Amino acid sequence: MEPQPAAKRRLRQREEARRAILEGTESLLVEDGYQGFSMRRLAERCGYTAPTVYYYFGDKQGLLDALLEERMAGLLQRLRRVPASEDPLERTRRLFLAFVRFGIKNPTHYQLLMTPRGDGEEQPLSAQKCEALFAEPMRQLAEAGRLRVMDAEAARQVALVTIHGLISLRRGRKPRELSKNLTEIAVDVMLAGLIAPHAVAPPGATA
Repeated sequence: MEPQPAAKRRLRQREEARRAILEGTESLLVEDGYQGFSMRRLAERCGYTAPTVYYYFGDKQGLLDALLEERMAGLLQRLRRVPASEDPLERTRRLFLAFVRFGIKNPTHYQLLMTPRGDGEEQPLSAQKCEALFAEPMRQLAEAGRLRVMDAEAARQVALVTIHGLISLRRGRKPRELSKNLTEIAVDVMLAGLIAPHAVAPPGATA
């Protein structure tokens, strides 16, 4: 059954309000950063009161998560388009490069993604799906006995440090101050330290 004109109008108004709040949130985060973001400034920017924002998003964290979910959904689509490869190492490399480029292009959203959460608070669904995309080729490499580091958490943290360093290094620096191929070099060195071209452990060994 088609919605009545009045119902359609209310749906459109709600969507317009939600979109205006999200756009205001994003612009303030870009201008002031995560630490400088405030609901008062948001209300001034988008024209909606704090109670209205809470009505649509629950609380401040719900608002930030909704914005992050939109960006991470776009990243998820990009990662899913990364060409497949017979070698899971090459697919892992392509995924890492795509993620670093996302973080460099969207530093504020990357900061939101990296902000520590309270106990029991999960990342937005698209962020969890992105993480699962990275986990699959790493699982294949572990099963093939190609991981040099048998501590999976240590390997994950090494990769995170490399990615975080590459993204953070870009802030406030002009492109000419950094090596043209810095991202590719750093990712290749990191992966070479974690993953061997051939098995170094019995096939099926897991980290």
